[in-house]
Amino acid sequence: MREAFTKALNGRAFECSVIPTKDILFSPELLETCERNTCGKYNHSWTCPPASGSLENQKRKILSFSHAFIFTTKGALEDSFDYEGMKKAGDAHNLITGELHELFGAVNPVYGAGSCRVCEKCTYPDACRFPEKAYFSLEAAGINVTELSRAGGVHYNNGENTVTYFSIILFNE
Repeated sequence: MREAFTKALNGRAFECSVIPTKDILFSPELLETCERNTCGKYNHSWTCPPASGSLENQKRKILSFSHAFIFTTKGALEDSFDYEGMKKAGDAHNLITGELHELFGAVNPVYGAGSCRVCEKCTYPDACRFPEKAYFSLEAAGINVTELSRAGGVHYNNGENTVTYFSIILFNE
């Protein structure tokens, strides 16, 4: 599977790695941040809490797979306050994540950076318009991305005036 994922990325990832899912650290504190609605998506998105399910359910789902393929993208920023550059890099990352989800997500769950961005405005709590395109957030699953980067040997911080985004694809080996 690793080779298929790497081939599908077609050189668009900054770094890739594979780790056993047992090495993923889950953090209840991340869900507390979600509950404080820090990003504005809590109770507003099908792929974020509370719709995304409990930490225990997400953890059980993730640990039902033996491995996680981690990939990152890196975006250049004008400065550390370049919100537009962060959004542009995040949109590019999520486009790639969405493509991989379309290719592999039916069998190999994909988790991406932040809330689903398939629709400009989520229909939550009404029915999701594109459930086959939606994928969950790493943070909504309680995955500590800093610790994920350490476990996978990939960089969380790639230098001044950059932003790095993470996604994973779960698989069994």
